[in-house]
Amino acid sequence: MNKNFRPLTEPATNRTITIRQAVESSEALGVLARVVKESGDYLKDVSALIPEPMRASVVAGPIDNKVWCLLVSGNAAAAKLRQLSPLLLACLSEKGRAVEKIRLKILPKNTV
Repeated sequence: MNKNFRPLTEPATNRTITIRQAVESSEALGVLARVVKESGDYLKDVSALIPEPMRASVVAGPIDNKVWCLLVSGNAAAAKLRQLSPLLLACLSEKGRAVEKIRLKILPKNTV
């Protein structure tokens, strides 16, 4: 165990709490958790449309004002996703997802 690790504690009671309890007790963390889950659900919705060898190179990113960001591990994968974006948007629309644009962010090597 890392000596610098300190469990989350509630200031008033000094009681250790879990990450789940922290998220459930914080409105801001709860909203963040819902957005992360929603973005992951979007990726699940369109994953069949992404070529299988590329799927490991794509990570769901943030959703902001009907713009969904996909984090991509390289230029080639980003180029292919740009080609696929109209198809991905149509699929999301069919599933009732409120996305109007897909933004791609290329990550540095070894981060996906």
